[in-house]
Amino acid sequence: MAAGADAHLTPIEVGLTAAIVAVEADEPRILVAADPKSDTRAGLPFGPFDPLAHRTFEIGLRSWVAAQTAINVGYVEQLYTFGDRGRHASPDDTGAHTISIGYLALTRMPKNAAGLFEPWYRFFPWEDWRDGKPDILDDAIVPLLEQWARGGKSEPARPLGRKERLRHCFGAGGSPWDEEKVLDRYELLYEAGLVEEARRDGREAIVARGKIPPLGEPMRFDHRRILATAIARLRAKLKYRPVVFELMPDVFTLTELQRTVEAISGRHLHKQNFRRLVETAALVEPTGETSTATGGRPAAQFRFRRDVLQERPAPGLRVGGRA
Repeated sequence: MAAGADAHLTPIEVGLTAAIVAVEADEPRILVAADPKSDTRAGLPFGPFDPLAHRTFEIGLRSWVAAQTAINVGYVEQLYTFGDRGRHASPDDTGAHTISIGYLALTRMPKNAAGLFEPWYRFFPWEDWRDGKPDILDDAIVPLLEQWARGGKSEPARPLGRKERLRHCFGAGGSPWDEEKVLDRYELLYEAGLVEEARRDGREAIVARGKIPPLGEPMRFDHRRILATAIARLRAKLKYRPVVFELMPDVFTLTELQRTVEAISGRHLHKQNFRRLVETAALVEPTGETSTATGGRPAAQFRFRRDVLQERPAPGLRVGGRA
């Protein structure tokens, strides 16, 4: 290396960011952390990786999550490495560049911690189809993206054009909605300059914002992108791994299980079809007890049948990929 060349190198820091998911009152919730500058809860918990103190990234993640939140997470999965410059700093920032390694973590709602968790549909209101197609899609998102799609003649060539990507991601023009494309939809909104993070990062809004209503609550840095990645991964994972039981109590009814799956997937599921699916998958076993918590007829209680993990390689609830 030539003398003095290192003076132009940008220092790199490695951070660990956790999307910690729990379900309460039939709502998927995400642990949020206070913004140290404005004291608002608008981001995910994150901390630095200390290679001297922690042998692995996951050990470091678990350590500082427990220290900062007093929560011992169960299931943890690495998502992706996020390193885009504009997504974590102001355009004129010349400080250290942070590479953030994102994680999905699942936990049962801790006692006295519910106030730290926010419904994740606050950040992605267009992803909740349990009561039908969200109004925000036809009222704001799709018309604005259609306007943006008509102005893409000068952009670099892509395998799919703007109109095809709009149809592919948002089900425009009668195409089916795929609940797993959470990140694709967020990235399209970011590229079109329609989410607050794009404006904050200095990206030019391609369509006139005017009085566009906020499209979900923004998050600091690139945390909404990380959360979108986590939601997409969890929705896909439901279908081939029994991760939903990381969010369930030890004993539950089939109605409680169905509502949890619906909450995560953002889809309404037919009751009898869901129960046949659970029976066919052999993921649960009856406890012999019943619950009257709903106030109606006593409902049979079940527990997760852990033997299924040794019986076949991909046990999950294949609830279908599109709505």
